[in-house]
Amino acid sequence: MPAGIAITRAVSAALGDCELTHLERVPIDVELARAQHREYEQALREAGYFIEHLESTNEMPDSVFVEDIAVVFDELAIITRPGAATRRLETAAVAGALTRHRPLHVVEAPGTVDGGDVLVAGKQVFVGLSTRTNDHAAVQMARVLQPHGYKVREVVVHDCLHLKSAVTTLSDDLLLVNPAWIDRATFEGFALIEVHPEEPMAANALRLDDRILYSASFPRTAARLERRGLRVERVPASEVAKAEGAVTCCSLILRSL
Repeated sequence: MPAGIAITRAVSAALGDCELTHLERVPIDVELARAQHREYEQALREAGYFIEHLESTNEMPDSVFVEDIAVVFDELAIITRPGAATRRLETAAVAGALTRHRPLHVVEAPGTVDGGDVLVAGKQVFVGLSTRTNDHAAVQMARVLQPHGYKVREVVVHDCLHLKSAVTTLSDDLLLVNPAWIDRATFEGFALIEVHPEEPMAANALRLDDRILYSASFPRTAARLERRGLRVERVPASEVAKAEGAVTCCSLILRSL
C-alpha cells in the first residue's frame, strides 16, 4: 500500500518574480530549479508517495510552494487565504485536487494564513502569527479543528518568513528548531534538536512515513538528525531557497487512511 499522496506544483517560469520578505532578490536559475524539483518529486516517489503534479503559469510565480495554499489533516483539509494577495490565484487548482481526497474548509476574510505558518505535531497545531498569517485565521482554524480533537495554539514569528522556517516536525514528539528564531519554551513537552549554529536556515525538514526529506545545503544539521537515529534523504534545494522556500513548501502530503 502506498504511503500516501504528495501534491506538487510545477516551477513557474516567473519564479524570479516571487514574493520576498527577508531575503534580498538574487537571480534564480529556473531550469536548475525545475531539475531540482524533479529530484524532489523522485525522492517522494521512492518514499512510497503517489505524485499528483499540478501545472503553473507565469501569473503565479510562487506556486511551486504549494504547502502555503492548504493544510491537510487525516479528517479534512483547510484551504488557506494567503497573506500575499498575489498568491490567491493559486487556491482554485489546489482546492480542486484536494476535494477528491478530503472534505474542505476555507479560511475567509479578514483571516489570512500561509500553510508554512502551520505546524502540526500529533493533535497539537501551532499557528505562527507573521507578516502572512493573522489571528483571525487562527481562530477560524481552531473552530474547524477542535471538534476533531486538535488543540490550536498561536505563536509569534520573528526574524523569518514562516513558522516552519524556525521549527518543523520530525515526529509527533520531536522537533527541529532554530532557537534564535523561536522561543523553545513554546514547545514544552517536546524533545528538540537544534540546528547547527552555522546553518540558521536549516530548521525546515519534511517528515515522511519512514524518513526525513532534507535540503542537501545543511550537512552539519543533517548529521545531528542522523545521530538521533533518523533516516535522512538529502535533496538539492538551492534555487527555491533563493525564493524563501524549503522542502516542506513544495508538497502537500496526504497520508494513506
